[in-house]
Amino acid sequence: MTTFGYFLSCEEHGPKELIQQAKAAERAGFESLWISDHFHPWLDEQGESPFVWSVIGALAEATSLPITTAVTCPLVRTHPVVIAQATATTAALTGGRFRLGVGTGEALNEHVLESRWPPLAERLEMLEEAVELMRELFTGKLVTHRGAHYRVDTARLYTLPDEPAPILMSGLGEKSTELAGRIADGYISTAPNAESVQRFQQAGGAGKPTLGGLKACYATDEGAARKTVHRLWPTQGIKGEASQILPLPRHFEQLAQSVTEEEAVNGSPVGPDPEVHVQAIRQYVEAGFTEVYVNQIGDEQDAFFDFYAREVLPRVR
Repeated sequence: MTTFGYFLSCEEHGPKELIQQAKAAERAGFESLWISDHFHPWLDEQGESPFVWSVIGALAEATSLPITTAVTCPLVRTHPVVIAQATATTAALTGGRFRLGVGTGEALNEHVLESRWPPLAERLEMLEEAVELMRELFTGKLVTHRGAHYRVDTARLYTLPDEPAPILMSGLGEKSTELAGRIADGYISTAPNAESVQRFQQAGGAGKPTLGGLKACYATDEGAARKTVHRLWPTQGIKGEASQILPLPRHFEQLAQSVTEEEAVNGSPVGPDPEVHVQAIRQYVEAGFTEVYVNQIGDEQDAFFDFYAREVLPRVR
């Protein structure tokens, strides 16, 4: 049975707005929360990027919903030892309602501490080592680690939840999806790709949760919704590896100048027709995702939650 959650966008909204959205999501009938983890937004036009761990601490008290980061990069900007401590504290604070979503990251966020951006193969190695290290720390034992990418000297986590937080991993390509199947407690994707779900399951992820996320833009006028998507998320139309290797929002803005409105919308459900939104969500359900998360682009958050509570969630259920 598929469950449906709300995707909080730290690129578009400040911390207080995110807390209000989470409360509205719970009232509207969403069953869980995703939250992005960025240092920079993709574009200056998006305009925000709060420190996710502060926001999650507030979310823990503001709602009763489970929370998953989508996703945290524990490789360069933040050492896996620090992410392990943040995860353990958050899981203890939420009473087990927290899952750590991880991925190989983007130069956009990670270059702020290290200008060298490792190639994907190296980042996958780093992520595998980071996950192993974090799980060792979750035991509460004293950890000294001498690995290929990380060194840790006598570190121990004292504040721990009753059970370690699950670690889920994002993946789009074959290598990252197969690694997720091998090392992660669940799979995260932003594409309704059944082959990726199957690849994750065949690589060791059978029976584990699979989480898919999409962006939507509800508005009473479809044309206005399309313009909002094109203004705030033209990056949805950028293909290839650029999203992983460009270091600054202005670089994405330059590249986005060639993205058409149609390319920006790129399958996102827009406008006031509930069936358009339902069909977009059903693509994820039919691809095999056990949890589907929806983000509303733009400022019409209250109208979106009312629309989904009345017209969309009852249909997809």
